Amino acid sequence: MYALIQGGQTPAGRVRVSGAKNSATRLLAASLLSDSTVQLSNFPTQLVDVRHKIRFCEYLGARITVDAQNETLDIDASGLGSAQLTRDEYDVPIRTTYLLAAAQILRTGEARIPYPGGCPIGPGDAGSRGYDLHILVWEALGCTVTEHPDHIHVQTMNGLVGGSINFPISTVGGTENALISGSIASGQTVIHNAYITPEVEDLIALLRQMGASITVTGTSYVVIDGAAGALAGARKAVMSDRIEALTWIVYAAISGGQLTIDEVPFKAMEVPLIHLEQSGIDLFRNSRSVHITPDCLRSGAIQPFELACGAHPGVISDMQAFYVMLGLKAEGTSRIFDYRYPERIAFIGELEKLLRPGHVEAERGKITTHGPAAFVPGVANSTDLRGSMAVVLAALCAEGESRINNVQMALRGYNNLEAKLRSLGADISIHDDER
Repeated sequence: MYALIQGGQTPAGRVRVSGAKNSATRLLAASLLSDSTVQLSNFPTQLVDVRHKIRFCEYLGARITVDAQNETLDIDASGLGSAQLTRDEYDVPIRTTYLLAAAQILRTGEARIPYPGGCPIGPGDAGSRGYDLHILVWEALGCTVTEHPDHIHVQTMNGLVGGSINFPISTVGGTENALISGSIASGQTVIHNAYITPEVEDLIALLRQMGASITVTGTSYVVIDGAAGALAGARKAVMSDRIEALTWIVYAAISGGQLTIDEVPFKAMEVPLIHLEQSGIDLFRNSRSVHITPDCLRSGAIQPFELACGAHPGVISDMQAFYVMLGLKAEGTSRIFDYRYPERIAFIGELEKLLRPGHVEAERGKITTHGPAAFVPGVANSTDLRGSMAVVLAALCAEGESRINNVQMALRGYNNLEAKLRSLGADISIHDDER
């Protein structure tokens, strides 16, 4: 899949931030813990990852009704089981497959799940993130784990049993798995060194609505009094996507556009917004929306900056690429460090294809930009999800036609992306076949 972009148009208009990818797929997994209907609204139904996960849930016996127009999902998991699937059916290119184990164990005492896929961001076929912490969760809750060539088999003789989980590092995925599994276990589960992000808070909110007893102390200590069985039905809206919101803000700032961005989750992105302000961007906002015009640049230009990506509530690694884009248009040298995923620099080589030489340098854990840079049209490839979107933004800002190959990487994280960009005046078309 590739995108053809006739760049140079100045974006103008209004765009609404969709439900967060990193919340929606987790809430879908939690919905499978009930034998009653769970309805999720503000759901990003067009995301590639969402479609893969829905397809796999249906293979397992769940009935999921998708209303794309109203962005809602109705999930009935009462018929879900633990099916022995074909190799092709186990081929699910998303990372959060491990969250589907608990619902299967709830009903059959065992689970068969695909190996986690997703974005490779480091060395090896699956990047630098594995699934050992999920094995830790399952074993702590009384399971036996067997690794087969095409799937992971998780078994328990007496159902999930509460236990103590002490993560050696902070982990979003491990915390989510522990929350979902602990909510239906018998007895109490205690999680040490949990990682509570806004998306994890959204997951906890749904689990509580479904009847789970979860107590959070600080940002890393969680106690779950398990229900020892299925949870109740519920209705919940997916939180807005903080990374998408940042993307639109940065796009407006680097393009000289005039955008009103609705449903911005300000509380979930306080520190990232502070960094925008410190780069000279004066945001015009109310409680739900932000308006960006060239007048928002207090000195008439973006100012250079230094920041470090790491854990929430700071600037997370998924936001790194957009601060790189901001740095490229700043008047001077900016430095963006990434201590959590220092190998996340592959997109820079592709971004350079849309820049004149000498404006960006990358080394492990550090990206340096020398602005202001002008973007030029060209042909570039997608690497990881957010890096792919940065390359798309560069092509949108470049005068002339660009081609972005493997653009499906960006579609994994941005709901209805092509239509949203077109509504702002962008000239973009996405194609399945080779030209």
